[in-house]
Amino acid sequence: MNAWTSLFASLIAVIALVLVALFGVGAIGLDTLFGVVIPYIAIAVFVVGIIYRILEWAKVPVPFRIPTTCGQGKSLPWIKADNLESPYNTWGVIGRMALEVFLFRSLFRNTKAELREGPNVTYGSAKWLWLGGIAFHYAFLTIVLRHIRFFVEPIPSFVELLSSVDGFFQLLVPTVFLTDIALLAAATFLFLRRVFLPQLRYISLAADFFPLLLILGIAISGVLMRNVWKVDLLMVKQLAVGLFTLHPTVPAGISSIFYVHLFLVCVLLVYFPFSKLMHAGGVFLSPTRNTANVNRMERYVNPWNYPVKVHSYAEYEDDFREKMKEAGIPVDKE
Repeated sequence: MNAWTSLFASLIAVIALVLVALFGVGAIGLDTLFGVVIPYIAIAVFVVGIIYRILEWAKVPVPFRIPTTCGQGKSLPWIKADNLESPYNTWGVIGRMALEVFLFRSLFRNTKAELREGPNVTYGSAKWLWLGGIAFHYAFLTIVLRHIRFFVEPIPSFVELLSSVDGFFQLLVPTVFLTDIALLAAATFLFLRRVFLPQLRYISLAADFFPLLLILGIAISGVLMRNVWKVDLLMVKQLAVGLFTLHPTVPAGISSIFYVHLFLVCVLLVYFPFSKLMHAGGVFLSPTRNTANVNRMERYVNPWNYPVKVHSYAEYEDDFREKMKEAGIPVDKE
């Protein structure tokens, strides 16, 4: 399957999911299925799937210390070591992990290679990718935190503060949140980058296009639900609180666009643990990141090693001494 086929297959899949929700609620009236049953199934699959993936990763043996380093390692006392680029203790590992998780440090230093006339290979900055990536993740996180207001009463003060800051500019009525614009812009940038860069399009699969299109579908349906086809937020909160307290009720009259939005979110929850999106948890279990570069100071013994019966040279010589003598091969013992 080439990149264009993967792209169109992913687009058709997302459109089909939207139509399923519209038809299921608007035509058949399966409000309870899409409002209660599917969300509970999605949450269960999400939680169990994440636990399963983490346990499977935790069982993988790490035979060597293989931290990725790009700085001076600790060696002689008079050579200054870089504890972030080549950590040699726990605090160094924590610091590097924090920079990686919260600031995407390795992506910030990423470069792109281009073949120009000559031919010459040139390397340049790729800060746009870092900016798009960090805007996408932080906007998504902020939107998730803002949605806490629908599940609890009273609304936590930090959620109120976050919503006030996010809607600071009061662009329209109702307020257009900055993170909504940032998420749409960043996801569109990451998607178009895969479509229009030939070298990136060549290696792109459906697993790369589908989650981006799915998240774009969630963001677009959320914006439409808030600013175009208005939804009664009191009914939405009644449904959300019922789901959260395990006493679900489905209020009558909620617009179909809400169920489209909710169904796409459920699909994302089910898809998340078994996709590339699971790098959110995998980064903490990566031996290239979570181990210190102390190979020069400590002997690393693989904890998964099991006793192996070896055949030493002395035993080998005992078995074949006469034949070795006949062949003129020197032996240690006569």
